Amino acid sequence: MRYRSIFRAGLFADRTIVVTGGGSGIGRCTAHELASLGARLALVGRKPDKLDAVRAEIAAAVPEAAGCVSTHVCDIREEALVRDTVAAILAEHGRIDGLFNNAGGQFPAPLRDISQKGFETVLRNNLTGGFLMARECYTQWMETHGGAIVNIIADIWHGMPGMGHSGAARAGMMSFTETAACEWAAAGVRVNAVAPGWIASSGLETYPPAFQQRIRDLARKVPLQRLGTESEVSAAVVFLLSEAAAFITGSTLRVDGGVPNARHTWPLPEHRNSQPFNGFPLYRSPGFLE
Repeated sequence: MRYRSIFRAGLFADRTIVVTGGGSGIGRCTAHELASLGARLALVGRKPDKLDAVRAEIAAAVPEAAGCVSTHVCDIREEALVRDTVAAILAEHGRIDGLFNNAGGQFPAPLRDISQKGFETVLRNNLTGGFLMARECYTQWMETHGGAIVNIIADIWHGMPGMGHSGAARAGMMSFTETAACEWAAAGVRVNAVAPGWIASSGLETYPPAFQQRIRDLARKVPLQRLGTESEVSAAVVFLLSEAAAFITGSTLRVDGGVPNARHTWPLPEHRNSQPFNGFPLYRSPGFLE
């Protein structure tokens, strides 16, 4: 049941990586991959039962990681809580070498139906919280010791109809990524982003049935004619956190099957030539997609 990573064993030995939203989906998958590569982990989320479950999974899959994974309950939208959580991680692990800013959330709705409260909640989930986590990791450790930060955004190119609040927040996070990459470079801190497209992640199961039906039809709009896997996003994150990306900062890596490159003038033929990568033995595609 050990993660089948394409990266070399021990890549993150003696390194501590913070993973927000580590209790499910892409965060859970990436935590498993990082642990398989020797990383010490600090899993951050709002639900302790989910964090504890992932910690137990990792201990079972990677016995040598037992005792190297800590869990921290935190609402990343709350500044004081974020500050205390990062301090607690440092007290537990003694260092923070990387941050995967993965936590977030949104709901499908047209702009005309989104209230101010709903809009601001999604911005706080997907932009403000990521900023607070990055800032605290930087000021409390990385400013003096260096490090790497990877932020999650989304397929925001040409707008995000049906999720305009999330699109605005993710676009803001991309701009924050580019700004932080410049401001924090002198400290030896690299800041990049990963932009997943339509990924068959457990998070899709939280959407209403009508939206799930739309998701079923999305593969036909992807040049690669399928949805992505959590492992394909994790691999991009791990690369950007690794030493192989030492000269990459301020960049956004798309993991989207080429969706932004599709054009109405070019019909997308059906095919099965794109073979998905899944290195995570515990991964299960959302039931409604099967």
